[in-house]
Amino acid sequence: MTLNVSRRSLLALGAGLGASTLLGGTAQARAPKLGTQTPYWHRFMLGDAEVTVVSDGPLPLGDPSGTFTGVPKEEVKKMLSDNFLSPDNVVLEQNSPIVNTGDKLILFDTGMGTSQLFGKTTGRQQKSMKEAGIKPEDIDAVVLSHAHIDHIGGIVDADNKPLFPNAQYYIAQSDLEFWTDEGKMGSPLKDFIVHARKNLLPVRDRIVFFKDGQEFLPGVTAIAAPGHTVGHTIFMVSSGGKSFAFLGDLSHHAVLLLERPRMEFSYDTDPKQAAASRVKLLEMLAANKTAVMSYHFAWPGYGHVAKVGEGFHYYPEPMQMNL
Repeated sequence: MTLNVSRRSLLALGAGLGASTLLGGTAQARAPKLGTQTPYWHRFMLGDAEVTVVSDGPLPLGDPSGTFTGVPKEEVKKMLSDNFLSPDNVVLEQNSPIVNTGDKLILFDTGMGTSQLFGKTTGRQQKSMKEAGIKPEDIDAVVLSHAHIDHIGGIVDADNKPLFPNAQYYIAQSDLEFWTDEGKMGSPLKDFIVHARKNLLPVRDRIVFFKDGQEFLPGVTAIAAPGHTVGHTIFMVSSGGKSFAFLGDLSHHAVLLLERPRMEFSYDTDPKQAAASRVKLLEMLAANKTAVMSYHFAWPGYGHVAKVGEGFHYYPEPMQMNL
């Protein structure tokens, strides 16, 4: 076989090989890959108040089977896949708003703290606050939606020393009493009881109880939402004619528990009561077009809910920059 190659063809081939080499594995990028992420906080205005959302880090629940119940597990996995989410590992966020009213600095929920019950990606709330330029000693009030491990875990450090030394703490009395009850130490709730006692008892003398419908801090009103826990509460936060509802754990998932709001969640103390509270309050928020801040929705968890058929849809708010 005779191969007839002209000089022009060889020159063209050489040029092509040169270009290929430049694009190949021996080529160097103009800038190195950084491998870093942005700080885990976001800030926006709510009327006259400044809101800074800080993260305690992602909280992986793993396989949804056994956690989200009352619906066939195949349907649950399809709902996740249809929304481009892993059907085998449900990952929640932990979004805590810090509201600066001008007179008070108010933190809602405190994350997992030192506990690694759900892995090593949690427990970064203090780091997020530092990234946002907020000092723990400047917090005047810590408002707790309920006493589950991922909401009260960041009250004390590893040595049981309170991390917010100048704050008063606000929680429903029924939740405090339920989750610090030493008599439950021999039950399946042991890990939650241990953690609640570790964090709440050191600040017991600085805890204030609120009642349903009470404006217990300026611009902060409690709304009872029982079922997830006995005293689970959401909060209406208002300033300068603007408001949002901090949902706590009214809904853990923006797809599963909104599209199917009567689906049950295994961490609920009373799953059917939790579902009834969820439907009732989401209907109110959707009808009033009230903005929501959800502790467990995708970062930073701020948006709106709208009624769709028998369920709801979550519309995240674009992240705005205050320039």
